[in-house]
Amino acid sequence: MKIRRKSTHNYANPVERFFEKLAKRFKLKNPLSFTSKRSIEAVLFLIIFLGFFGFLAYRMTLPMMLNTFMQTAYHLLLETVFYIMAICVLMGAISKLLAEFGVVRLMENILRPFMKPLYNLPGVAALGAVMTFLSDNPAIITLSKDKNFSRYFKKYQLVSLTNFGTAFGMGLVVLAFMTGLGYGKGALIGIAGAIVGSIVSTRLMQWFTLKSYPELDEPVAEGEGDEQAISFKSEGSVFMRFLNSILDGGKDGVGIGVAIIPGVLVISTLVMMMTFGPSAETASYTGAAYEGVPIITWAADKIGFIFRWLFGFNNAELISFPITALGAVGAALGLVPRFISQGIIDSNAIAVFTAMGMCWSGYLSTHTAMLDSMGYRKLISKAIGAHTVGGLVAGIAAHWLFVLISLI
Repeated sequence: MKIRRKSTHNYANPVERFFEKLAKRFKLKNPLSFTSKRSIEAVLFLIIFLGFFGFLAYRMTLPMMLNTFMQTAYHLLLETVFYIMAICVLMGAISKLLAEFGVVRLMENILRPFMKPLYNLPGVAALGAVMTFLSDNPAIITLSKDKNFSRYFKKYQLVSLTNFGTAFGMGLVVLAFMTGLGYGKGALIGIAGAIVGSIVSTRLMQWFTLKSYPELDEPVAEGEGDEQAISFKSEGSVFMRFLNSILDGGKDGVGIGVAIIPGVLVISTLVMMMTFGPSAETASYTGAAYEGVPIITWAADKIGFIFRWLFGFNNAELISFPITALGAVGAALGLVPRFISQGIIDSNAIAVFTAMGMCWSGYLSTHTAMLDSMGYRKLISKAIGAHTVGGLVAGIAAHWLFVLISLI
């Protein structure tokens, strides 16, 4: 009777067991050379990378795929990125003016009574909503680190500001972009949907946090803060304050505009190549911009009835917008002009796009850094889960609000 020898290595990971067998197959003396974490990551990455682009090259041919990849990125840069950057610069200047001359403080005072009943947050949290709406998600982190601001919160409430602030990120840019394309009504309905999604996301985050860490139900600091110490006023004459606000706000807008370039050129290009098919005129691949293999469209068609009922999407290609908004709302905006040129978009879709674009606004790429900077890395998964639900609710709410208003 043969005695089977047990392996001297204990591989709990199935991937590691696979590489152990591979090492034995090729009679390698040190199977661990195949099973180091970096080696496994490298091999898996190569398999996925070459598999994905190999599939596109097989369908489109390699020269056409490469040309389409570069042409799409180039067209997005010229036709979309610079347009969004111009909006960011103008809206940045306007945002700074609103803060400098007290409009932000006025808006905060108007919104303050709604914070406790809707979000279970102190009234001063309205300042965070206004600031992220006028700029971007990280603005809430700057406020949360201000002791005069954070003193009003309990710890679990302060953590939920990550979800609360993100739900309004780049709202002014999104609103201006959609309105500039002639869809102001849909964009305003979308903002209402984003507010619904923000309530769900913030409340869920608070519930998840208290359920797992009840000790966070205590004040951040003892005593009350001085709200008036959170000031935006600068020194100088009215004219100089006006001029400095325009220049500083425009400079901030340039920073936001530059920051969206990688997302638009990389993410939007890849998403478009998985959304649209070959040239409509020739029904073949020509290497022109915006061609590709419609993988996302094919998958969305299989469950299209769900998207039609939830979001009112009549074309499967439209699902690409919320998918892209998970990583960067600026990149998602880059898809809209293409949808318009194909005639597959309407005001309902704009409402849903605005709601989900604002509410998600690239939270997958910002939540980790935001919570880490606040010192609550352990809550990242809960924040992402709550915000995923909130974004979906925002899109659903925007669609059905649009249907309701259309019936009136």
